[in-house]
Amino acid sequence: MDPLEDVLALLGTRAHLSTGMTAGGSWAVRFDPPDGVKFNTVRRGRCFLSVEGLTAPIALEEGDCFLLTHPLAFTLFSDPHAVPVDAGPLWTAAGDGLPHVGDGVDTFLVGGRFSFGDRARGLLLDGLPPVIHAPAGTDEASAVRWALGQIDAELQGRPIGSTLVAEHLAVVMLIHVLRLHLAREPRAASGLLAGLADPVVAAALRSMHARPAYPWTVAELAQAGAVSRSTLAARFKETVGLGPLDYLTRWRIELAAQRLRTGDDTLATIALAVGYGSESALSTAFKRVTGSSPREYRRRCAGAAVVEAAPGPASRAAG
Repeated sequence: MDPLEDVLALLGTRAHLSTGMTAGGSWAVRFDPPDGVKFNTVRRGRCFLSVEGLTAPIALEEGDCFLLTHPLAFTLFSDPHAVPVDAGPLWTAAGDGLPHVGDGVDTFLVGGRFSFGDRARGLLLDGLPPVIHAPAGTDEASAVRWALGQIDAELQGRPIGSTLVAEHLAVVMLIHVLRLHLAREPRAASGLLAGLADPVVAAALRSMHARPAYPWTVAELAQAGAVSRSTLAARFKETVGLGPLDYLTRWRIELAAQRLRTGDDTLATIALAVGYGSESALSTAFKRVTGSSPREYRRRCAGAAVVEAAPGPASRAAG
C-alpha cells in the first residue's frame, strides 16, 4: 500500500486547468492567493515568479514548472520595473479566448490548480515549502517534462476527451513534481512526504496504511524497517513530526472522517473498520484530533454539501 496514493485518493485530488496566458515585451501580472495548490508551466519563452513573503524572485525558463502550495499572492513578470496588472480583469476580458498582456507573444504559460478535500493542509500541504520549482533542464525532471508535454498536446490538439485526459495528466505531473522535490531536497519537506523519503520510516508507514485497523505496536513497526524500536521512534518523530502510534491514530481518524463525509455507516461500524473496539473509543479519539465529535462532524459536512450544491455564480481559475 502506497501512503501517498492513499492520501491523494482520500483527499479527492483533482486538477483544474485554465486557458493559459500569452505575454510579450515588458509585463507583469498579479494573482490573488489561490485555493488549493496553484501550478504554472512555461511552454514558450521565460519569465520570473515573485511570491508574497519570499525574498527573491524565481527565474522560470522554457519547460519549467512551479507549484505554489500555500495560499499566497504571487506575480509573474518579465520586467521587475513593469507595473503589475490584476489577473482577474485579464481573464474576464478574454472571455473564452486566451488572456494576453504586454506586447507580442514571446511567452506562453499554461496553468491551473489542484483542489483537495477536507483536511488537506494537515495531511499533505503544510509539510511542503511554499513554492516547489521544477526546472526543465535536469535529467531528474524528464518525467515532469513528459507529463507537461502530454498536457500541452491535449490542450492544443483538442481530441475527444482532451480536458479529462489533461486533468488526469496534471495529477500525474503533481506526483512527479513531489517525487522530484523529495529526491532533490529530502529534508525540505516534513510530515508524510519526509517520512516517505526515509526508507525505515517509509516501511512503517506502508505497514500502517496497508492494515490501519491492526493493533500495531512500535516494536512490530520497527521490524518492518529492520531497526530497533528506539531507532524507529526517533527517526519517525524527526521526519514526520509525530510518534508512530500518534500518526496511526491520526490516519485512522482521517479514514473515519472520510466515511462520515461520504457514507451513512453507523459510528459502531466505522469504529470497527478503522481499528477502534467501540463507538465511544472512536468518539474520544475523533474529538481529540479534530475538535468535534463524529456526529457533529457528519452534520457539519452534510450542511456544507447542501450549500455547495446550491446554484451560484460561475467562477474560473485564473492563470
